[in-house]
Amino acid sequence: MSTREVPIVIITGYLGSGKTTLMQNILRQEKRKVALIVNDMGSINIDASILNKTGNQVAQLEMVEMQNGCICCTLRDEFIAEIERLSEDRSIEAVFVEASGISEPSSIAGAFLNYEEMTEDTRVYLKTVVSVVDVDRIYREFLYNLTSDEDTEEGDVINLIMDQIEFCNLMILNKTDLLSAEQLGEVKQGLRGLQQEAEMIECVNGEVDLEVILNREEFDFDEVEAYSAVQKALNNCEHDDEKACVDEYGILSFVFEERRPFNRKAFNKLVEEYPEVLIRTKGYIWFSDDWKHVQLFEQAGRNASITEISEWVAAWPKDELDKVVSDFPDIKDDWDETYGDRCNQVVFIGKGYEKSEILKLLYDCIEKAG
Repeated sequence: MSTREVPIVIITGYLGSGKTTLMQNILRQEKRKVALIVNDMGSINIDASILNKTGNQVAQLEMVEMQNGCICCTLRDEFIAEIERLSEDRSIEAVFVEASGISEPSSIAGAFLNYEEMTEDTRVYLKTVVSVVDVDRIYREFLYNLTSDEDTEEGDVINLIMDQIEFCNLMILNKTDLLSAEQLGEVKQGLRGLQQEAEMIECVNGEVDLEVILNREEFDFDEVEAYSAVQKALNNCEHDDEKACVDEYGILSFVFEERRPFNRKAFNKLVEEYPEVLIRTKGYIWFSDDWKHVQLFEQAGRNASITEISEWVAAWPKDELDKVVSDFPDIKDDWDETYGDRCNQVVFIGKGYEKSEILKLLYDCIEKAG
């Protein structure tokens, strides 16, 4: 256990999952004096009756509104400054951070852990990263392929929700009253295909005991990062096996690696007719008509997206490339004479599929020579 005194709890979850309701219930419990940092679409909107009831037991700190940025990126420095200020208040026993619904928890946790390492005398330490999961939405929009009026943005939304589920050490399954026991069982099984270690707590209206959140093992970044099925596949699967790896939940996974580029038109057609047996896909790809940019391909359930994120090192101007190679000669260890560092590396996770069939679909999309 940490010798530091004040635990930090980061609460993530997409808009409408129930983060604010959870925070309100925490304030009602009057067990500890807690501080709140809120980075969402507006204030936490805790009504006066709740604040009057809790009295001096609560220190409420509203940080910024959503339109000003997110603590995982543009407001990271302000977030750390708030943490530093709170660490000087000897009366505070715990700090809860309600992250923006579109925040990436790994970025927030990484920023905070960097602060911990650089600040020896701080009283605060990262205790838990919570993901509040709207089980009704997961059932309707992830497990089953229902149509949506928001198709233009739904792919990005569900992939973000998956990221929040994959990077946490506690999942709070909210709105369980909206599903039958059988439906909830299906959701839990689906979530275990993505996140196999984090504890799950079922609740209605965000009613969770504060001590359940705080009384647990201290957060371990590397351990939690390895919880996700994507990371497990990267760590454990032999890339040249004929069969995919199978875990204790019957989830199959494998890593596809190929230097040659995809044909954009063929790959887009594959995405439009994506195999339903695949639960989650994530990785980097590139196209034959664009030798410059790295593309991030993500799929969760019926939703998929392709996003241009950076440039391949091999596409840099020669003088910059020569300098990088000089400063970091190890980069040449995995360098191809034709393609440089360009490579498709994608993790596929699903249930009840044949790896050979998925590989055929992928190789049919690889750009043919000539």
